[in-house]
Amino acid sequence: MSTRTMIDEQKHPVVSQDQWIAARKELLEKEKASSRSMDELSEARRRLPWVKVEKDYVFDTADGKRSLADLFAGREQLVVYHFMFGPEWQEGCPSCSFVSDHFDGTLAHLAARNVSLVAVSRAPLAKIEGFKERMGWEFPWVSSFGGDFNGDFRVSFDDEDREQGRVNYNYKLQEFPSAEAPGVSVFCKDAAGDVYHTYSAYGRGVESLMGTYRILDLVPKGRDEDGLSFSMEWVRYHDRYDLDGGAARAKSCGSGAVEACA
Repeated sequence: MSTRTMIDEQKHPVVSQDQWIAARKELLEKEKASSRSMDELSEARRRLPWVKVEKDYVFDTADGKRSLADLFAGREQLVVYHFMFGPEWQEGCPSCSFVSDHFDGTLAHLAARNVSLVAVSRAPLAKIEGFKERMGWEFPWVSSFGGDFNGDFRVSFDDEDREQGRVNYNYKLQEFPSAEAPGVSVFCKDAAGDVYHTYSAYGRGVESLMGTYRILDLVPKGRDEDGLSFSMEWVRYHDRYDLDGGAARAKSCGSGAVEACA
């Protein structure tokens, strides 16, 4: 059996039920404090100032050309997932695919709270539609090919950006291994139809969209990513896992691009 499939019993002593309850209550207080801290952080996020979106962004969709305001689909709030899928790529990023596997089940619940969700990539719509069909997804996914949207929201970098050695990502200049980057942006539309940018997160900021990570954080081995070359190296397209053996490492968009999602 692979050492990565074994539980380290030395780190998990076996105790009596009473001892376990005492330890669990001690941890519960820390969990409650963390929950209160997260509530405060969420409130601070909602208090951020807004920026009016002045540019007329246009996207290719299955229903033709649509504006950013159209993507709200009649609702007041819009969440955009910046999916790494460059124009020359043949498949979307495996790590972004892992994130997006969580979307379909949320759509009805988000709609009930006046929220729409859409993925945006620079790949042409035909490539997006083909990959989306392969993965069996239903969430809206549109193309920003040829437009400024990805560049303006710091999730795509042109040759000039990359030749500088550092790009503006996650609110700082840093080295980055790919022309595409992951992120999530939030927008609000008022009664007059004006659109405002209210929030964006990048890097590990997109982990809030990954319910699988939340479940893994509950189990004894956690995410089990220690020793990997980067945290999400284990992730595959959901139709490419080999649960009976070792799956080949996903390389569709290059190891650097996969690592960028971590």
